[in-house]
Amino acid sequence: MATMLRRKSFVGVQEIGRVYSSIDEVQIDRYEEDLWTEIAKFLDGKSLVMLAATSKWFRRIIMEESVWKHACLRDLQVPDPGKITFKWINLYATAFNGCHSFQFRQQDKHIDWMRIGAFSFDSQNALLTKNLIPPLKILKEKTTEKMLELNGSGVVRNVKRGIWIADLQLVRCPVCDLNTCDGTMQVLDARHIELFLSEGFQDGSWDFELLGSHNEKKQADGASAGIFDVKRLKDCSTSAVLDLKTWVGKPNDWQPKAMITPYAVAVNTNLQENEGLHVKFHVMKSGKNGEIVSIRISEQLM
Repeated sequence: MATMLRRKSFVGVQEIGRVYSSIDEVQIDRYEEDLWTEIAKFLDGKSLVMLAATSKWFRRIIMEESVWKHACLRDLQVPDPGKITFKWINLYATAFNGCHSFQFRQQDKHIDWMRIGAFSFDSQNALLTKNLIPPLKILKEKTTEKMLELNGSGVVRNVKRGIWIADLQLVRCPVCDLNTCDGTMQVLDARHIELFLSEGFQDGSWDFELLGSHNEKKQADGASAGIFDVKRLKDCSTSAVLDLKTWVGKPNDWQPKAMITPYAVAVNTNLQENEGLHVKFHVMKSGKNGEIVSIRISEQLM
């Protein structure tokens, strides 16, 4: 039954609601209410909204936090993050309404994007890297900035735990302001699921700051980037990200590819002949000394 409900488009949701529209005027026992709450957990977001619109009784059932929490975790395929700040219905909306971070800032620079998916931070330490060659190494340099400069990878701390949404963005090269410029930049763009609902992000008081940069002054076969939960580097799922043969395109395939697992995300785009890459690492904090709530790794041909 669950499989059937998930796979069908649920065009009959409104009809079901109409049959039960008289439910506002009759006494319903607790068992039936619980039954409909469980049935609602098998519907997608659009179907839930349609059913809620049929009657006040259904609206009350559909607005249960447990319904939207189940839908959110199921559709994002992530574990329960525990305590959250906002309602699950609002988190679901920001995850599936088609919004991305460049819609709020730098719209004139934005070209295209694709949603990669969702992953989680179980710890507050993230490994950011342009290298996807195993084994992943954490070098103990004095500063993260120095690690990024020398090796193209480094650890950042005080990352906000919980669910993160990852997108791959294509934007115009920021070196010039010409609309005719053909230069493009690939950005692995990840954000905490609560970011778009946060006042500091909405009013613009939170902004990205440069964490470090790295220049690769030789032919680059591909533009690669990854974000990993340091605590989960040895997980089997993380090793799947580093098995490039299973997801990176063949040498003559120029389409961007992405891989996401429960605690990591990575991207790769094969490149034609070039003179190297310039990689920048940016983070956004929830206030001056707050937690990191968004991460960007941008790659631009030199």
